[in-house]
This record gives sequence, structure tokens and C-alpha cells, in this order.
Amino acid sequence: MKRFNFELEKILKLRLNREQETEVELGKAVGALSALELRIRKTAEEKSRATGNRFAKEHGIEEIRSYDLYILRLDQTRDALLQAAAKAELAVEEARNVYMEASRDRKIIDKLKERRQREYRRAVLQEEIKMIDDISSGAAARKALTLGA
Repeated sequence: MKRFNFELEKILKLRLNREQETEVELGKAVGALSALELRIRKTAEEKSRATGNRFAKEHGIEEIRSYDLYILRLDQTRDALLQAAAKAELAVEEARNVYMEASRDRKIIDKLKERRQREYRRAVLQEEIKMIDDISSGAAARKALTLGA
């Protein structure tokens, strides 16, 4: 009996490659979002530090004003980062959906391959059973011929 050959193997490989590519894209999107979240945290920490140091005893009016302007700039930076993070979350969600679709497409072909392999194994097993039956019934017939002669 011939070897198992899945006729959609090339399509399966293409879908597997597509799934891997979309997984990489998803990873990049998640990485970009994580980087933005880290920058937001660092900006918040810096604002907290600046707010705590603003009214220190040794600071004069000009230094307090400088701190106020710095805090204002940190707030603007935070707002811009939050907007970028919202866009990045949308990009992550879109990348996740594309990945899930690619994964689903690959799994469909994978399950078809598994089903065809099971059918092939059953056919091979039935063929082996037939051969064994033929051999064993042939042995009995040969034995009957030798006894009768």
C-alpha cells in the first residue's frame, strides 16, 4: 500500500506560515503597547517627584514656576501617551483578531489532515487484516491439499 499523502499539505504549510507571521505582528503590537504603558508610568512617577519637590524650602518663586511648567509639560506628555496607548490597544485588538482568524484557518486544515490520516490508518489496517486472512486461509487449503495427496 502506498504512503499517506495529504494533498493539501502545501496549503497547510502556507497557513502555518501565515499564522506565525500574524503571531509575530501581534507580538510587535503588544510590545509597542507595553512600551507606551511603561512611558506613562515613568511620566507619572516623574510628575509625582516634581510635585513633591516643587515647594521645597530652598526653592524660590522662579524655581516653583519652573516646576509648574515642567509638571504642565508632563501632563501634556501623559495625555499624548494615553492617546497613543488607546490607538495601540486598537492595533493590538486588530492584530489579535487577524491572528485568531489565521489560527482558525490553519486548524481547519490540520483537523482535515488528522481525519484523513485516521481514514488512511483504518484502510491500511483493513488491508493487513485481509492479507492475514488470505495467508491463514491459504495455509489451511495448502495443508488440506498435502493431506489429501
